[in-house]
Amino acid sequence: MDIGSLYSDYLTSTATKASNLEKTLQGANSRKSEDELLDACKQFEAYFYEQVFKNMEKAMVPSDDSDANNTLIDYYKGNLLAEYSKGIVEQSGNSTNSLAHQLYDQMKRNYSL
Repeated sequence: MDIGSLYSDYLTSTATKASNLEKTLQGANSRKSEDELLDACKQFEAYFYEQVFKNMEKAMVPSDDSDANNTLIDYYKGNLLAEYSKGIVEQSGNSTNSLAHQLYDQMKRNYSL
């Protein structure tokens, strides 16, 4: 398997996640389903944490793009950070203080659900 294709798959996966999140939010708006809206908020919270982790790593670890192995390592780090982010959201469960629930309450008020 080619390192370049793995990295390309990773970039495609990241773009797909953002696109799926946007579609979920649009779908929740049109169907006005509370469960779908909460799910979309949880997906956003997981994506938000993933981006926070990635930026924290960039600030702490110097980037050396000269080695082909770094591409593969970045691919696995990206997947690991995504799973950590999902875990954080799952751990918060139905806590009313979570970012997802705050977004949910705000959107529920704004869209009169």
